[in-house]
Amino acid sequence: MNSVEKNIPQGVWKLALAGSAAIWGGSFVVIKGALDVVPACWLMFIRFLGASVIVGALFNKTLRRNLDGSHLLAGSILGLLSGTAFLIQNIGLTTITPGRNAFLTATYCVMVPFINWVVAKRRPGGTNLVAAALTILGVGLLSLGDDLSFSLSSGELLTLAAAVLYALHIVAVSHFSAAHDVMTLTVVQLAVSAVVNLVASLALGEVLDVAVLLDPSMWGALFYLVVLSSCVCMVVQNLGQAHVPPAQAALLLSLESVFAVVASVVFYGEVVTPRLALGFASIFVAVVVSEVGGSLAERLRGGGKDA
Repeated sequence: MNSVEKNIPQGVWKLALAGSAAIWGGSFVVIKGALDVVPACWLMFIRFLGASVIVGALFNKTLRRNLDGSHLLAGSILGLLSGTAFLIQNIGLTTITPGRNAFLTATYCVMVPFINWVVAKRRPGGTNLVAAALTILGVGLLSLGDDLSFSLSSGELLTLAAAVLYALHIVAVSHFSAAHDVMTLTVVQLAVSAVVNLVASLALGEVLDVAVLLDPSMWGALFYLVVLSSCVCMVVQNLGQAHVPPAQAALLLSLESVFAVVASVVFYGEVVTPRLALGFASIFVAVVVSEVGGSLAERLRGGGKDA
């Protein structure tokens, strides 16, 4: 931690994390609009390619110092998970609203302890079970039709599948980060994510109208996704979580899904019925219980000190 970071009040870092959550929340609406004119795979390819170039240039010295076979392998695994998750999440977003997509995606936070149980043999705690029950309730409420019949659309199923991949990605990051440089892994991950989406676009036969990319409105969307959502927020998250207690950081970042619904209502015209609102609230509370409860348990096991 350098002297400049030490002089920044913790409240500023908290605002920065909340700002990142707001930007990520708004990205659901931005992506939804962009998907009307750019195929999902091509959009994610452009996003990750741009982000990998920018982040790679910013951390060029770190990259040259640490890049080796081990970092390439670990970063490639992360990129396969992350790239595929974003791919199917955004294919799902083409058929459902941004708010619904955001809250179903947020269920990955609840899945992580159970996947970690399988991988690291670390049993979930009571708060994780409560969070899982609330998540099931929330997904159930979101899946009820107007006639109260239960069904999940293809878009919702794809989004939940993406949430599983995001959870696997989080567990993999935890596993690999202990013995690798995080920023080097990040650059490799972004580059591989771009390749995953390029291969998928070619395999699916998606056609990109290059003329669309020349539209100034598309420049704004790409700037938002590449620079703000992928580059700025990633750096802010990494720095912010180093200065804010884990439980508070988790709570601030979990606001992403709330900001997504607000943006969807304001800019996309999504109508939130009482049933949907209850479903959103149930999933949000589940995320908070899972994240904050898990962080507090870690602190108690570690003697009450913040990481």
